[in-house]
Amino acid sequence: MTEKVNNFPPLPQFFRLKPCFYQNVEEEIPPQHHQLVHRVYKLWMLYAITLCVNMVSCIAWWAGGGGATNFGLALLWLILFSPCSYTCWFRPLYKAFRADSSFNFMMFFFIFFLQCVLALIQAVGIPGWGASGWLATVNMLGSNVGSGVVMLFSALLFTVVTVLMGLVLIRVHRLYRGGGGSMARAQEEWTSGVWKSAAVREAGFNAVTSESGPSLPQYPTSVPSYPDNRPW
Repeated sequence: MTEKVNNFPPLPQFFRLKPCFYQNVEEEIPPQHHQLVHRVYKLWMLYAITLCVNMVSCIAWWAGGGGATNFGLALLWLILFSPCSYTCWFRPLYKAFRADSSFNFMMFFFIFFLQCVLALIQAVGIPGWGASGWLATVNMLGSNVGSGVVMLFSALLFTVVTVLMGLVLIRVHRLYRGGGGSMARAQEEWTSGVWKSAAVREAGFNAVTSESGPSLPQYPTSVPSYPDNRPW
């Protein structure tokens, strides 16, 4: 079996820092869930881009008469939330689909719900929180139209991200519950220690892929099928 080499984040060869994770959706995720996992990954990228745009908007906010605090917090959110969102909610979802892990599903639901609340707060745009949302944008449009227009981009992006995150949370929860997942099953994984045993997860995954390709091995009922053209 070929040894898996970490490939994410993709870094140039001359960097002394090396990738921290191995990510290959086509190889590790059941085929019926490729589209969903790809979309959640793109949602993470959209959120990271939104944080970048928000930092630019906060510069415009500062130039239009706002405080430097908003720019400093926006820079902090970019540095902090971009990697943490990948590690704390995308990776648990990836591992949940890869190894049929109820514990990772529950971790995803809990952290991603908090992420949805945070994105909503950022979309609202409370002044002094480092988020160029609607309240801050509307206030700025009344005093400096140029800065307000720049800030409008981040407000729109935060709104789109919040809506998409809510739809993803609903869809993944429907998929998990439809496949027989439950809190009791997650507690059983926690008690038995299966969730942290890489050897057990890998053995279970390999046993299934050797017979019929990647799939979710332990669900007792069929997992709902979501057509590609269904809106989400």
